[in-house]
Amino acid sequence: MESGKSQPKSQTKSQPADLVPADLPVPDYDALASNTARLMEEMGRATAASLRPIERGELKPAGAEETSDLVKTLGTVVERFVSDPQKMILAQTELTRNFIDLWAGTMRRMQGDNEVTPVAAPEPSDKRFKDPDWNANPVFDFIKQAYLITSRWAENVVDQAEGIDDHTRHKAQFYVRQLSSAFAPTNFAGTNPEVLRETFAQNGENLVRGMRMLAEDIEAGNGRLKLRQSTSGSFDVGVNLATTPGKVVFRNDLIELIQYAPTTESVYKRPLLIVPPWINKFYILDLNAEKSFIRWAVSQGLTVFCMSWVNPDERQAQKSFEDYIHEGIYAALGEIKSLTGEEQVTAIGYCVGGTLLSVALADMATKNDNRIASATLFTTQVDFTYAGDLKVFVDEEQIRNLEDRMYAQGYLEGSSMASAFNMLRPNDLIWPYVVNVYLKGQDPFPFDLLYWNSDSTRMPAANHSFYLRNCYLDNKLSKGEMVIGGKHLDLGKVKIPIYNLAAREDHIAPAKSVFLGSSFFGGDITFVLAGSGHIAGVVNPAGKPKYQYWTGGPPIGALSDWIARAEEHPGSWWPHWIQWIEAQSPEKVPAREAGCGRPTLCDAPGEYVRARA
Repeated sequence: MESGKSQPKSQTKSQPADLVPADLPVPDYDALASNTARLMEEMGRATAASLRPIERGELKPAGAEETSDLVKTLGTVVERFVSDPQKMILAQTELTRNFIDLWAGTMRRMQGDNEVTPVAAPEPSDKRFKDPDWNANPVFDFIKQAYLITSRWAENVVDQAEGIDDHTRHKAQFYVRQLSSAFAPTNFAGTNPEVLRETFAQNGENLVRGMRMLAEDIEAGNGRLKLRQSTSGSFDVGVNLATTPGKVVFRNDLIELIQYAPTTESVYKRPLLIVPPWINKFYILDLNAEKSFIRWAVSQGLTVFCMSWVNPDERQAQKSFEDYIHEGIYAALGEIKSLTGEEQVTAIGYCVGGTLLSVALADMATKNDNRIASATLFTTQVDFTYAGDLKVFVDEEQIRNLEDRMYAQGYLEGSSMASAFNMLRPNDLIWPYVVNVYLKGQDPFPFDLLYWNSDSTRMPAANHSFYLRNCYLDNKLSKGEMVIGGKHLDLGKVKIPIYNLAAREDHIAPAKSVFLGSSFFGGDITFVLAGSGHIAGVVNPAGKPKYQYWTGGPPIGALSDWIARAEEHPGSWWPHWIQWIEAQSPEKVPAREAGCGRPTLCDAPGEYVRARA
């Protein structure tokens, strides 16, 4: 054992350990052989599905640019690390010592010693190794610990390498986490005791089903895997998703504007405009009757309008960020005034929709345009200093490569952004589905949130290029360097009240980033911190809340200090928000019907939201 490591208090001896998984069934070998042949057939189908679009010239071989950047980044780290021989020798010595300790402990366990202190143990939150055989069986315990030792050693090498810039280190840390997640023993049939039991019990039928689903998902992705996270046949937009009654009252090349039918006799005089992200479908705020923020807002007496972005194709290739402001937000404001007669609205922006709304507010400030009287930002970044792991994908070389791809077809496939978001949490959003669907052969559960997550949208080339360069790469908005309409924008000139909501476990718009962004606005900021992450922190229904929220006064100083003095509240932040809304404009008027008496285009949720990428 390693010197200084605590020794077990007692040594319990028993019979030599059984080296096969517990309760491993005896298969029907004829059926196993037959299913092996079927597995090979399905594997051929999956291979053909991935190669067919390449052969037809519809798709370039995937991963060349990403692999090149990975190799270059990790190569830079290794080069810097080995330039310090002393540090390299210490790292190799540590790795060797840990494996010697692991081998010695495994030998003792195989001889029946059941009280051996592990060299490496999973984090309590790591769900991958929950099967009892990962601890009880010496072989699987060895595999598990060898994986943990190696992956943690690799992470330490990146952390300790000197002479590399912060962005390269950040990328290297991200790539090492992706590789560690991908090569976990839980992801392979031969080293996962759960999959082995399933395979023997079903005579390999699970692998046949899984390979069939893999082939179907590659075909659905036109040569690239469209990961199956939910049972798609269980959901239908407008039937059991996005069902809040309303009408489409306006449509142009970029948006449909939905006005929802009132459910109260009177409503607040000031209407509400929701600006959703253009990289997702708006119905994340209208999943079902119980989870719908939109339905709840209507029930609180708000006249709710929501923009539904078009799913763009080559026709929108040249639609710019400025076009999204003018043909999106400004067009919606004009229509709301025409319908309701109201000069001012309150607005909500979610994620990049909030960034777009913030840019629009700064632009309106240059023109003394006060049509938006107050604003709410859901998990929105306006400063990108602490933008998290998504910054890994943003540097000059990567953006140029991405622009070449986008301008070749006019847009970025929605699957690209969906994959990037999944990679932020691979052990939650990628590999459990690979194991359960493609190895165990299980259909995923019908989960509305994951169905929405897979219902991705494309991004027009000009708009997405502007966003990546001006926000993630150069951070121009908070610096006062972003130019819209020939004018530099200054968030400090935005004096309206803002309700700024961050989510404590957000991986997409980190709470630290949202908190810092609050300091750039010039008006009164109500900062609220929700429990959970980017979606669940926002979609936390008042009727069935799962998480808490914190309030703590002005967002001044460091986020950690703000949290230390903040007050924790059980339940949803939604009621707190509606009190804030009422304080801004308490006056009420008779309820307005959807369309306000004018002809409408169609029922909610409209046509744009139904277009699949």
